[in-house]
Amino acid sequence: MTVGIIGHYRCGEHDMGEHHPENGKRLTAISDQLIRSGLDYVVRQFDSKPIDKRLLLLAHTQEHIDFVFDNAPNEGEENFTVGPDSVMNAKTHTSILYSAGAGVDAVDLVMNGSLSAAFCTTRPPGHHAEHDKGMGFCFFNNVAIAAAYAKQEYGLKRVAIVDFDVHHGNGTEDIIRNHFNATPEDDKGYLFCSSYEYPLYPFEIIESDTPPVINTPLAATTKGPDFRKAITEHWLPALRKFKPEIIFISAGFDAHIEDDMSQVSLTEGDYRWITDELKTIVQEHGQGRIVSMLEGGYHLGALGRSVVAHINGLIGN
Repeated sequence: MTVGIIGHYRCGEHDMGEHHPENGKRLTAISDQLIRSGLDYVVRQFDSKPIDKRLLLLAHTQEHIDFVFDNAPNEGEENFTVGPDSVMNAKTHTSILYSAGAGVDAVDLVMNGSLSAAFCTTRPPGHHAEHDKGMGFCFFNNVAIAAAYAKQEYGLKRVAIVDFDVHHGNGTEDIIRNHFNATPEDDKGYLFCSSYEYPLYPFEIIESDTPPVINTPLAATTKGPDFRKAITEHWLPALRKFKPEIIFISAGFDAHIEDDMSQVSLTEGDYRWITDELKTIVQEHGQGRIVSMLEGGYHLGALGRSVVAHINGLIGN
């Protein structure tokens, strides 16, 4: 499979403050590990383009978009708080545009056949951003924007978004339910599957096995075999029944055993396993098309190794 990595150095400039775990060193750690693994010679690498701001309306209200950009600090101005733990500095505005733009670029490259799959090494992340507010390190929901763009631009009928970050993708669920207006009776062609430690931020989550939302909580004691069992029982049957024409992945690696963000204990092998399972399903129904976007993952060494395992799965190494 021809796999691409899409990102931009400007995504590393967003800064929420000293010692904050969501920082530009995350992208450096991924880049360094790709070089060590030799994957930088195997994948195709692309600079993302800033998103056309009109495309943000695919997943967000005009009021939220205006609120973020109207309050974006200029150089020398104080940081601005958009939502709980979502703080903008003078570089954030640009980082947001390139991060969201990477998802749109990835869709174009996958849909025109230049790539079979793409991984977006971007920040700030997006899966906590709801249709009308930012929160949890997130300002706009990159993966939901890209998924809606795929349906609008390429006429896809069945788009799946899966999220294995250790925190629930509450923003993506909110957008599917309240912006895309998908319901069990009329799913609008979306399926969203999210696994997450519970109880853990953002806390108020309803377990669900009813499409269009499959919410799969994990106990704090969860290890690899338990994770694989939960995904096999809850996600995989729903995805096979849905027959996705493309799969989007909110790829958070903060469930790794070395990551202090949670108590779930996954390893690189678990991330490779779930990548293989998703690839098998989308090869049958969607020509292998996958767009994966970085969400969490804050232990730098574990993050780099986990991303390498994920990309090797996309390639099929």
